[in-house]
Amino acid sequence: MALPACPKCGENLTYEDGHMYICPICFHEWTDQCMKEAEEASKVRDVNGNELVDGDSVTTINDLKTGNSTIKKGTRVKNIRILDQEVDGHNLLAKIDGIGEVYLKGSVVKK
Repeated sequence: MALPACPKCGENLTYEDGHMYICPICFHEWTDQCMKEAEEASKVRDVNGNELVDGDSVTTINDLKTGNSTIKKGTRVKNIRILDQEVDGHNLLAKIDGIGEVYLKGSVVKK
């Protein structure tokens, strides 16, 4: 069984010490429970707590101002993409007819 790579620096030199994993490169220590919590925290969820995945269709729950235009409450957004890294706190990329590509937050949409 291969040991997990270090979640902090990504090195594969991890070793086990009892129930802990330790990275000899950056000295980060973690457990399986820590890994599960980090995975759960990295999931993108909508305002109701539903997990969002690439390709989902969502609806905006508020009017959203984007530069010169406004995305109205209730606008249906199809085929969203989940971003690997947040961009200014936004974790979704969507293409909206008449507006183009916009970044959205999971907290302003519902599945």
